[in-house]
Amino acid sequence: MFNYFDYVPPVFRPPSEANSLIIQATIGCSQNQCSFCGMYKTKRFRARPLDEILAELERIPQKELGLIRRVFIGDGDGLVYPQESLKTLLDALETMLPNLNRVGAYASPRSLRLKSTSELEELRARKLRIIYFGLESGDDPTLEVANKGYTAESMLECCHKAQNAGMKISVTAILGLAGRARTLEHARATAAWINALSPAYFSLLTLFRRHNEKFFTLIDPLSNGEILAEACTVVEHLNPHKTILRSNHVSNILNLAGTYPKDRSRLLEDCHGALEQARRHPEWFNSVPGYQEAYY
Repeated sequence: MFNYFDYVPPVFRPPSEANSLIIQATIGCSQNQCSFCGMYKTKRFRARPLDEILAELERIPQKELGLIRRVFIGDGDGLVYPQESLKTLLDALETMLPNLNRVGAYASPRSLRLKSTSELEELRARKLRIIYFGLESGDDPTLEVANKGYTAESMLECCHKAQNAGMKISVTAILGLAGRARTLEHARATAAWINALSPAYFSLLTLFRRHNEKFFTLIDPLSNGEILAEACTVVEHLNPHKTILRSNHVSNILNLAGTYPKDRSRLLEDCHGALEQARRHPEWFNSVPGYQEAYY
């Protein structure tokens, strides 16, 4: 990551943006209500003034401008930044960075609903080519407990709009989010949602503790083995077109990597093999994962 600015911590970015210049156009998340998520609980959302951001960009050493090929606009919902200001920022980035080939941003359902297809097309024309979208679950009762604020169908409509504008979408869902009560419904509905969209990328995370202790009182948490079984159910029902699957977050028990439809059979074998092996270790299988991230 390029580090020229005085960021307001903590700073989050997708794994694929590890080598990107990160610009905090917004601080926090515009939709900071999800009960399972602790990423921005220490921040109050605000959009930074455009002039402040443009002045910050002037701090990048002239000799290093050509090294920057990707930019990530944060914080938790960069797409919600006002349209005309965002266009001006993207124009400035293209002017300043001669080798820029892609800009990315997190996008909430709220920000996607606020943007029209033509507005998204304007942003894509200025190299905002990929958005990262937290679906969390395709199951409405699970989304309600998680206080996502949107139904699965309304989020699908938002993402289809972004696809129609030519943007790539990287979708994340969370294993264990439904607890034991709706693990099958959560897994099957999430796979069906992904099949309906066929996003460019789909990533599985696993529910863990970080500023979300109250959420854990709302569900009966899955054990290690049950999380593996839920991952298997997702993969069994998953059959999108031209979608890259990843489950390589530090929270994940099982690391999956493949491309649909080419690698579907192998991914099923990986899941079932891991589940069979886990059953040979009942103490681990029946234990609830203890992973959590340090508070900040």
